[in-house]
Amino acid sequence: MKIVIVGLGLIGGSIAKALKQNTSHQVLGMDTDQDSLLDACSCGAIDGKASLEDLKSADMVYLCVYPGGALDFAREHGPKLKEGCVLTDTCGVKTAVCAGMEELAGGYVFVGGHPMAGKERSGFSASDPSIFVGASYIIVPGKAPQWAVDLVEQQALSMGFGRIVRTDPKRHDQLIAFTSQVPHALACAYVTSPRCKDHQGFSAGSYRDVSRVANINHVLWSRLFLDNKKALTVELDELIGNLKAIRDAVDKGEEAELRELLRKAGDIKRQAG
Repeated sequence: MKIVIVGLGLIGGSIAKALKQNTSHQVLGMDTDQDSLLDACSCGAIDGKASLEDLKSADMVYLCVYPGGALDFAREHGPKLKEGCVLTDTCGVKTAVCAGMEELAGGYVFVGGHPMAGKERSGFSASDPSIFVGASYIIVPGKAPQWAVDLVEQQALSMGFGRIVRTDPKRHDQLIAFTSQVPHALACAYVTSPRCKDHQGFSAGSYRDVSRVANINHVLWSRLFLDNKKALTVELDELIGNLKAIRDAVDKGEEAELRELLRKAGDIKRQAG
């Protein structure tokens, strides 16, 4: 196939490298950053820069850009895509993106996607296909035909993903608020403490684990938080309530209550993994 990847940052660059390593597809790239395009060409991550003519003949297009950028691309270039071209995205929110794509429906077929992999660093220089090995790939089929959904799944498996999860936009955003967005919000709130600057010599695994994702792309994550504000605020309220329960038990010296709160949390973690 001829595959065009729009956006050669961490995820787009990693997808390009994974496809080049594991398939015989022609992989072309598009990016507003000419340095990223040059680096991708130089290291063999892509076969070349995609032109507007390449879009017209592409069999598959990956939108590895912010949610608003994905919709802007479909609005501007969707009519140019050939009949049956599979357009898929990698956005971390799905309700707004999928609804917008349905409104813009054309001759192409849209299949929502979300690779559950990443790093604290961003940009093409951080791209690494090994982050996909064994990871989950979420597919949000929407109204797409089965053959198109299967194609997105096949490409994900060829890139090294170990698990394919199919779901709907609402459930995706609810669970991503819990598994991804709340941890980022928690990490940012945690390192905002004035004690953070003095942690060296007093910190080990706990500090590292909780603070890791606070090394954040603030532009991207601000947009993701706001695009998923309904689900995220519900989860943040849940977290705040649970923290307050622990805080109040500590403040009141209620050891039995504190033990029960911690025991319950330990049981849940052991059962859920």
